[in-house]
Amino acid sequence: MPSSSQWVAFLVASILFIQVPGPSLLFTIGRALTVGRREALLSVLGNALGLTAQVALVALGLGAVVAASATAYTAIKVAGAGYVIWLGIQSIRHRSDARLAMAAAVPARRGHPVRIGFTVGATNPKTIVFFVAFLPQFTDPSGPVAVQTMLLGLVFGVMAAVSDGAWAIAASKARDWFARRPSRLDALSATGGTMMIGLGATMLAAE
Repeated sequence: MPSSSQWVAFLVASILFIQVPGPSLLFTIGRALTVGRREALLSVLGNALGLTAQVALVALGLGAVVAASATAYTAIKVAGAGYVIWLGIQSIRHRSDARLAMAAAVPARRGHPVRIGFTVGATNPKTIVFFVAFLPQFTDPSGPVAVQTMLLGLVFGVMAAVSDGAWAIAASKARDWFARRPSRLDALSATGGTMMIGLGATMLAAE
């Protein structure tokens, strides 16, 4: 199972990753601005369920890869580090995305909010790549990788739900506060991106 140091690194990396503007975060903000806090929070629940479905599929696949080839496992880990660096660069380049979503109402989708959120979470390419390329960084290849991956993914899903829920509440209550100084959101994304680049470089340098 993951060591204590791996858990700490995973939690820090997940926090940074979750804050990078992506489909789920921008969707949550848009729902909070257009259909209100309650439906936005229900959408967050659906999104978390969608992530859980992704985790289950990825965990089974990674377990098979590790069982078949240690070289493939190492290649996935290296790709994961490179992906983190790329995400950091994208976060800096697109640091205005969260601010734009906060400033402009996104048309609401029709349907039950949990079902809508599930669809967004289950089809989010950002998290699919994350689970495949990144979670192996924090597993012990000598142990049950599928079980470890599932556990890490579930913890990530809970963290994402808490974060998205906080964003939904913030979007519904603090729109004016962010609007007075839009650079607050830009700085948040840029800082997170810089930290992710450093994290990815550290992962590449580690043996």
